[in-house]
Formats: sequence, structure tokens, C-alpha cells
Amino acid sequence: MADSRIRKAFVMQLNPGCQLAYQQRHDEIWPDLVQVLREHGASNYSIFLDTPSNQLFGYVEVQSEEQWNRIAETNVCQRWWAYMQDIMASNADNSPVSRELSSVFYMV
Repeated sequence: MADSRIRKAFVMQLNPGCQLAYQQRHDEIWPDLVQVLREHGASNYSIFLDTPSNQLFGYVEVQSEEQWNRIAETNVCQRWWAYMQDIMASNADNSPVSRELSSVFYMV
């Protein structure tokens, strides 16, 4: 049976001097945010930091684009964005400036 999960990858930008704060905030990620992510079909979620450039690389597997997009509408997501906006490039609504990446290779 083929895997029906959708693999998503994206990049974001951390502000200079904020690497420790970003790590600490994720070390103490809110349980209700994790619950919302799982309830909306997200799994295998990882974020990596390229230290020299402060660029963040995110990877997540989702069940559907619709479920993934609905996370942004939740109260906990809105609060998390507001909490994080001071340490990373953010849009006017506090969402992180994010650029989706295209898949060019996948090995099972």
C-alpha cells in the first residue's frame, strides 16, 4: 500500500542572536500546540537550524493540505506565532515568513 502522507518542507529565517531563545522555546513547546498539530494530521515534524545563516529548515508530514492549513486558524497557533514573532522574520499577522520547498528526490 502506498503512503498517502504529504511531505512538506519549508524555510524560515531566525533573527540574528536568537538561536538560543528559539531552541529554548521549542524545548518547552506547549502541549496544547503539539495536540493541535497531531489532531490536524501532522507528524514527523522537524525543524533544523543552519547556524551560519540563521536559516530554519522545516519538514513535516501531513494527511491533507486542508487540515494543515486549518492549524493557522486555531487559537493556540495564533498565540504561538505572537510568542515567536520577536525572534524570527514574521508577517503582519505574526505568522512566520515561510517559503515552501519543492521535492526533487525521495528515497524510501
